[in-house]
Amino acid sequence: MVLPSLNDIKKAHARIEKYIHKTPVMTSSQINKITGAEIFFKCENFQKVGAFKFRGAMNAILQLSDEEKKRGVITHSSGNHAAALALAARTAGIKAMVVMPSSAPDVKVKAVKGYGAEIFFCEPNQAAREQTTADLIKETGAILIHPYDNFNVICGQGTATLELLEEIPSLEMVIAPVGGGGLLSGTSTAAKGITPRIKVFGAEPLNASDAWKSFTTGVLHPSVSPRTIADGLLTSLSELTFAVIRKNVDNIFTVTEESIISSMRLIWERMKIIIEPSSAVTLAVLMENPEVFRGRKTGIIISGGNVELDRLPFSKPYETGQ
Repeated sequence: MVLPSLNDIKKAHARIEKYIHKTPVMTSSQINKITGAEIFFKCENFQKVGAFKFRGAMNAILQLSDEEKKRGVITHSSGNHAAALALAARTAGIKAMVVMPSSAPDVKVKAVKGYGAEIFFCEPNQAAREQTTADLIKETGAILIHPYDNFNVICGQGTATLELLEEIPSLEMVIAPVGGGGLLSGTSTAAKGITPRIKVFGAEPLNASDAWKSFTTGVLHPSVSPRTIADGLLTSLSELTFAVIRKNVDNIFTVTEESIISSMRLIWERMKIIIEPSSAVTLAVLMENPEVFRGRKTGIIISGGNVELDRLPFSKPYETGQ
């Protein structure tokens, strides 16, 4: 199995640079004071489609041959990768199909439709997603661009950390969310390639802790009936992402639903930026483990900002006075 390298990520960045946003690195003195750490937020919520996923999707699309482009592309995704692939395909002038679970947030379904992809709904489980996708590939010949089990996708995702460390080269630690492991694989490859001494951590919901279990046991465990507000982190690691994570990641932390919600709210309130629950797991790690990060320069990847504004986890029904 060939694993991505720093050089692969640098090539990916050169390839996609003119298509992506170079997202800002932000800080908050208030959150630093609360956590005791010096935090640098790489804000991929400001990326095209509102998530880091556009980096990987665009890199994968640009690597297709002319013959493959004629066949179109397909993926299965609960939202952000779906939107990313839809926009990347539209940018390249090729057809995109997306298999989405029936439980996908409405805001993400609308985004995918808005970018011009054809949507096929399935039952909200991994087996149904994969089977529906396989059936469509057999029927249409479309090229699968997997959300994370794809070398070129991983290299694209790693470009966010490449930019982060170019801007803040003195970082001591980096934290990224982990679901299927594409972002954490790219993050860890870039970080360790640039600064071997840096610590790289994954952040995962306790209620969807298959990556933590796989990492701690050394045996790949699937995600079974995960129940978390972080809807972007429901999928299982692949053999490829597991191999990269075992090589480059120092630890994976799990966090409670309460910590995810409170961290999400803290960023909304103190930084005035919109992030989704899957992004908040990174700050939740610092909130639950202050002794690990106190006084350390820590970069965290804010993976996305796509939320349903009428279903915020920390809001109550608004009542007007009469």
